[in-house]
Amino acid sequence: MYKFFSLCLLLLATLSVQAADTGWLQSPEHPPVQVRLVQNGPLDNSSGQYAALLQVRLADDWKTYWRSPGEGGIAPRLDWQSSDNIRAFDWRWPLPDRFHLLGIETQGYQHDVNFPVYITPENPETPATFNATLTLPSCTTICVLTEYSLSLPLQADLALDETVNHHFQQALSQVPRPATRVQAGDWQWDEAKELVSITLSNEAGWQDPQIFIDDTDTAVFSQPVITTNGSHLEARFTVSSWDPALNLDGEALIVTVADESLAEELSEPVAQGTLAATASAQPGLLMVLGYALLGGLILNIMPCVLPVLGLKLNTLLLGERSRAQVRRPLLLSAAGIMLSFWGLAAFMLALTWSGAQLGWGIQFQQPGFIGFMLAITALFSLNLFGLFEIHLPSRLSTWLATRPGGGNSSHLLQGMFATLLATPCSAPFLGTAVAAALASSPLVLIAIFTGLGLGMALPWLLLAAFPGFVRFMPRPGPWMVKVKWLFGLMLLATSLWLLSLLSATLGSTLSLLLATLLVILPLWSLLRRHGMRALVFGLAGISLTGAVLGGVALLTQERWVTPAKPELPWQPLDVARIEQEVAAGNRVFVDITADWCITCQANKVGVIQRDPVYSVLEQDNVVLMQGDWTRPNAEITDYLRAHGRAGIPFNQVFGPGLPSGRDLEVLLTSDKVISALEAAQ
Repeated sequence: MYKFFSLCLLLLATLSVQAADTGWLQSPEHPPVQVRLVQNGPLDNSSGQYAALLQVRLADDWKTYWRSPGEGGIAPRLDWQSSDNIRAFDWRWPLPDRFHLLGIETQGYQHDVNFPVYITPENPETPATFNATLTLPSCTTICVLTEYSLSLPLQADLALDETVNHHFQQALSQVPRPATRVQAGDWQWDEAKELVSITLSNEAGWQDPQIFIDDTDTAVFSQPVITTNGSHLEARFTVSSWDPALNLDGEALIVTVADESLAEELSEPVAQGTLAATASAQPGLLMVLGYALLGGLILNIMPCVLPVLGLKLNTLLLGERSRAQVRRPLLLSAAGIMLSFWGLAAFMLALTWSGAQLGWGIQFQQPGFIGFMLAITALFSLNLFGLFEIHLPSRLSTWLATRPGGGNSSHLLQGMFATLLATPCSAPFLGTAVAAALASSPLVLIAIFTGLGLGMALPWLLLAAFPGFVRFMPRPGPWMVKVKWLFGLMLLATSLWLLSLLSATLGSTLSLLLATLLVILPLWSLLRRHGMRALVFGLAGISLTGAVLGGVALLTQERWVTPAKPELPWQPLDVARIEQEVAAGNRVFVDITADWCITCQANKVGVIQRDPVYSVLEQDNVVLMQGDWTRPNAEITDYLRAHGRAGIPFNQVFGPGLPSGRDLEVLLTSDKVISALEAAQ
């Protein structure tokens, strides 16, 4: 009888646990989404409420919306009127992310999201059952509206489950609280400009603030332009509405403010006013345009591009040329650069409008593109070494030289070729500019890409404006042969680098054979054309260069590269797991990288694989996650876009002290990485 009685109690306990959970619900018509409602502990006698957790699982790149969805979509809603003995239902909303798709901005959640909810019974002494229909929108490039029937008998004496309570408290920590640290200032509505300006103050200052305004029945608020000055912040929102007579004067707006270790909510009425023309909307764009111009200019000294500019100057030195003969090739090459950047802008606009995933440098994820560029650079290099020369028939050469516009296409193609080679060398300047371009309007995107093109074309345009400068350069002579060999070596180095990117596709054996061939052919050309003496001098020059570089590396070893260390124990990027590791008290270091990203490799060699960063990353409570973007990866692309990035490198640090994460600078420094890891602790 004792065993039988114990078994009955166990079965009752099992039924009790099952009754406190609806189980995971999934629609057969829409399997990527699952929902569950689970009760969190007993009835709170002090508040007279039940705590519960509404959990939503979204597979792949599916998203759902915040209570204020933005320019597209609708908010999830829940009809609980058929419940028994339920008086009120309080749905709490964690901080959302911003998403951009097809030129539309929305606010919501991706992957898994937990909503804390509070259910108030009519009579706490009477059993209550929560019956509701959840209407949940979920979207990728298409949107699906799915209904789920939730039925949960609530138990006043339910034992607290540690796992459920952990998820509940974690979700509750992400819900903005009533404002205590943030104070409202002057909130204005400018009807003529269709702008809302709000000012806020925070004595602790601002790091990376995000501001959201809840949509009203007739108004939707864009992503704001934010300016900060110490503890002062101003955010300006563009307002869109279907109502031509929209007037927000006197209307109370609900504002959500998020920053590092800060998530608060406040509401104030907005007053009619006239906003003075301020630089708040312009400096951001002007700064990004400055980055674009500077980034394009710096590309000219990258090893991928410098030989192209050098070859152009080398060509202009041959023979006596008039100003017009010097100016025309340079202008055409500059036009080729501009056409390439405008073509890239049009291509990215088309992809954005189609909903495709994109980012800066994505062409280097395609083996076919890398192979094409490898063939071009290798052929140019071998041609410079004199391995072969292409001679057109004399009649054809005469016709091309004398026809109107003869040779124009070759100059245009030279500028386009330089642009294609430049993208993996873009470093932080182009990454910042392109990220801003992809997150902005089409007009801004075109303006930024125009700035990139102008920056890269600037040396060519300056030489075209002052063609007489070419006359001050050394006259043609034997030195040009040596310069040609130097450019050949630089293009050969570019070819070998491109080949290394293809090694995963071609295999190590074939890649090694091709690399050996690319090195042997120039040496054989030197021997055949200039004899053993030239070959010996060539080998001696290569050996001397290697010795000098090796000596410099040894002398600067402490400042640049420490002795080689074992590879850190990287794990694949798992967005859902980041939250779990932080909840367990661990820190997470995220590294989004690719083999073709030169800046990523510089960060690795110069910072990540060096002490003191290396030693900190080896600690037991640091989890290392790496996203490899060498080949197309939709999850990594979504992750970058969700954080407002269009290119790499991208590094983040999470931890108990930084639950929302901290983005690191594109060019890492040991001090900044260590500081972020300490703050995360």
